[in-house]
Amino acid sequence: MTAIVDYDTGNLRSVADAMRRIGAEFTITAYPALLRGADRVLLPGVGEASSAMSQLRERGLDTVIPSLTQPVLGICIGMQLLCLDSEEGDARCLGIFPAHVRRLKPAENGLKIPHVGWNTVGGLRGTLLEGIDEETYVYYVHSYAAEVCEATIARTDYGGEFSAALGRGNFFGTQFHPEKSGSAGERILRNFLKP
Repeated sequence: MTAIVDYDTGNLRSVADAMRRIGAEFTITAYPALLRGADRVLLPGVGEASSAMSQLRERGLDTVIPSLTQPVLGICIGMQLLCLDSEEGDARCLGIFPAHVRRLKPAENGLKIPHVGWNTVGGLRGTLLEGIDEETYVYYVHSYAAEVCEATIARTDYGGEFSAALGRGNFFGTQFHPEKSGSAGERILRNFLKP
């Protein structure tokens, strides 16, 4: 069973819908015992980093999540919360990935912030991205992103390169939304759910 973390900051409905589409069993919970007992854990997120961290702390999940030993996948803000810190609200995050989250720079070529819509991923490596081709399009909605670091397993360029996906040990993250990224996103979710 996969547990989807409920901390009042998630895109729970779209993640749950994506899990149903691929036939995955899941539960939505904030209970530490259920999270520890799950086969896999999804940490979704939409919103603002410091508020999201406050929600995790209020539920005691800021200590539970880093202690998990099963595969964990953070999505969008969920991935950012697994980093060292975020400029958004000057948030101290969970420190699993060795990356700082920075505001996207408004590019001189007229790119808009937030970065909303389809963009490509490249520099792919690791089991999470098996079967995904270089320059595959995925769906983004964000104004902040993790810098490229040793845990980067995919990159995207939008006025500068950032980590599209991260992986370290049993922890993974995608800045893009696999639940909104069509067949590529479904493949990534299936990869994550593989025993």
